Amino acid sequence: MIPYSTQSISQEDIDSVIRVLQSAHLTQGKEVELFEEAICNYIGCKYAITFNSATSALLGAYAVAEIGVGDEVITTPISFVATSNMLVALEATPIWCDVKLDGNIDERFIERLITPKTKAIIPVDFAGKPVAHEALETIAKKHNLLIIEDASHAFGSSVNGQKIGTFADMSIFSFHAIKPLTTGEGGCVVTDDPAFAAKLRLFRSHGMIKKELWNSDMLTLGHNFRLTEFAAALGRSQLGRVDIFIDKRNEIAAFYDAKFANHKLFSTIPIEKNTRSSHHLYPILLIPELKCHKEEIFKELHERGIGVQVHYKPIYQNSYYKEKFGTTRLEVCEDFYRSELSIPCHQEMSMEDAKYVVKTILQIFQKIQTL
Repeated sequence: MIPYSTQSISQEDIDSVIRVLQSAHLTQGKEVELFEEAICNYIGCKYAITFNSATSALLGAYAVAEIGVGDEVITTPISFVATSNMLVALEATPIWCDVKLDGNIDERFIERLITPKTKAIIPVDFAGKPVAHEALETIAKKHNLLIIEDASHAFGSSVNGQKIGTFADMSIFSFHAIKPLTTGEGGCVVTDDPAFAAKLRLFRSHGMIKKELWNSDMLTLGHNFRLTEFAAALGRSQLGRVDIFIDKRNEIAAFYDAKFANHKLFSTIPIEKNTRSSHHLYPILLIPELKCHKEEIFKELHERGIGVQVHYKPIYQNSYYKEKFGTTRLEVCEDFYRSELSIPCHQEMSMEDAKYVVKTILQIFQKIQTL
């Protein structure tokens, strides 16, 4: 089976983790600080605060932005549920905006959703393709809103050479196992705001500071959301190769782009020339007439060793959200979900793997075309 995405672990990664496991500190040592410093150097931001998951990082970012009871936040339903879940956990209301056919939030619809209760905009860089930052910044400034970017797919993505993580007030990255850079589980918030950074460090560690000797003080409510030392060591080791990983993903994506160009039964998502995508995912989009065949295509690809997946069922379609907020239906979100398949694209693939994926997909669609 060729998975749609997977981790890449080297001997250097293993040695880095073993070194920490054999040390005196498995948590709250120097490795986390060194990893955070390396992230800042890579992204070009002032502060990076690591967490034990991107979900914890989202909750931290929302909390220090003082999003809470009665607040509304405009976001996208084409995302993993955590993007909205952490808003609901703080008793805020996600206001879902429709998307474009690249899976990213459609900035044209945002202003009509803004009310006096709106606190922030939370875009998601779907599949690693950057959102329209310039348009979002214009809207946010006009209405005095924060932008908290769920960049879980987009570590290493950039626009005109400027890395994702330097556009928004805060940006959240995921280091889950299938992301281009992994710490197993893990995530971080990056920001240039010193007040946000200080509050995030408190939030992830019980809201406590050390004072003198045994004395410590709890300044605010917090949690234990710290990243371990050995996870940070893995992340720091991976960071030295993340551009190589992304280069390989882009090489495979470019090969797919060429082989799938102008196909009559499905399309791909174009990446602008001034943009570099992490290609966490490589989606193909079925034409409307084929949406009824999606399950059949999905099953046959798995049977032939190609581990496709679907990203994502709109968050508002989940039973919990239906019961809590009622029925929602956004036209492009619905179409995108019905048509999207994520095919394998990752650094552990060979070009022979990619050729097999292309050959198999074209064969399956040729068979469907003749039905």
